[in-house]
Amino acid sequence: MARSNRMSVLKRQRERKKAEKAALKRELREQRTAEKDGSETRVATREDLAGYGVVEEEEEEPEG
Repeated sequence: MARSNRMSVLKRQRERKKAEKAALKRELREQRTAEKDGSETRVATREDLAGYGVVEEEEEEPEG
């Protein structure tokens, strides 16, 4: 009798561990999709690039 009771406890522990693992996977998947959907592509302006020294600012030529 004690043996079958112990087996059911082990079975419940296995099931709980499996359910926790599945829940963790769901959470991670939701985070990845939220980051993917929520992230906007940001483009640096010419001023931003000039501030970093990547692009030199162009001087305007005088007309006339």
